[in-house]
Amino acid sequence: MSRYSGPRLRLFKRLGPLPGFGQNIHQKYQKYQNANLQASKKTNKQKNKAYSLRLIEKQKLRYNYGLTEQNLANYVRKAQKHKNSTGEILLKNLEMRLDNIVFRCGFTSTLPAARQLITHGHVFLNGQKRTRPSLLCKPQDAITLHKKIPISSEKAFQSSFISFDATNHRAQIHQTLQRLPFNIQELLVIEYYSRRNG
Repeated sequence: MSRYSGPRLRLFKRLGPLPGFGQNIHQKYQKYQNANLQASKKTNKQKNKAYSLRLIEKQKLRYNYGLTEQNLANYVRKAQKHKNSTGEILLKNLEMRLDNIVFRCGFTSTLPAARQLITHGHVFLNGQKRTRPSLLCKPQDAITLHKKIPISSEKAFQSSFISFDATNHRAQIHQTLQRLPFNIQELLVIEYYSRRNG
């Protein structure tokens, strides 16, 4: 099951802030950080620190985009077939997923909410109803939301890559989206899978 239903603050404590979970949880995380600022940090006695760093980066990517382990491994495999930078191709493919585009347009406040909106049949891609959140979008694609669905007031990301028409519930993709603004080292993710498979 790709949907994480556990406590989100626990994820943030382990992996750091993930933009796909919306702003409300970010505020809670900030309060947690401020409250524990004076607490003493325990020494980290891990046998394999390099492995744990790669694992954390992989988990960040997985939880932020709501992927299963197998899904992420497939995305990495596809990215490795390209001649260009594998990390950039991986992030580009994840950013151009339909659920991420719906989230980036501001139709929903979180990525899980965007996935739910799509699977319930409220999102139209180029005039056709789509129910697969993993569908890859292309530049010049138009995304329309059902008129009865209220648009989230919390518009997470304003982007020059997407033009947004709130009155018509419509967004137009102009070019490939840039990565979400969160701290991720995609090369460590690629290294994690290459070492695991190697």
